[in-house]
Amino acid sequence: MNYHNITKEDMLNGDGIRVVLWVSGCENKCEGCHNQITWDKNGGLPFDKAAEDELFEALSKPFITGITFSGGDPMMPYNRDEIIRLIQKCRSEFPNKTIWLYTGLLWDDIKDIKGLELVDVVAEGRFVESLKDNNLKWVGSSNQRVIDVKRTLEAGSIVLHC
Repeated sequence: MNYHNITKEDMLNGDGIRVVLWVSGCENKCEGCHNQITWDKNGGLPFDKAAEDELFEALSKPFITGITFSGGDPMMPYNRDEIIRLIQKCRSEFPNKTIWLYTGLLWDDIKDIKGLELVDVVAEGRFVESLKDNNLKWVGSSNQRVIDVKRTLEAGSIVLHC
């Protein structure tokens, strides 16, 4: 897996102050995407041990609320296994920090992926330029949903994060 950046103090991609891992690779290629540089799965840098150490060092700070996986798209098949491994490690090492994940895929297409139940919030759906709404919290277009994973799994139907 490749990545473009590790943002160490972010307040735009989830609740609180977060670390964000921006992965490489996205097949959605949404018109108007704010992060087109991340589309190429071979772009950026290899996510190696040094990058992982940097990620977890940033996440260990007491004022950090949690981690957000974004990109690109963390749920692209070539990113998925590594992202799930990182989610499991995050939950194990930092059980009180929240995990958010952004994907252009829909909840129904990813909900059965083993390890995803450890995520707190999934922001899902492709960005649609004609549905862009700057007043939305956490997403860019009105078709996208911000899903509370635990409550959704308990209810058996989608519960939005508010």
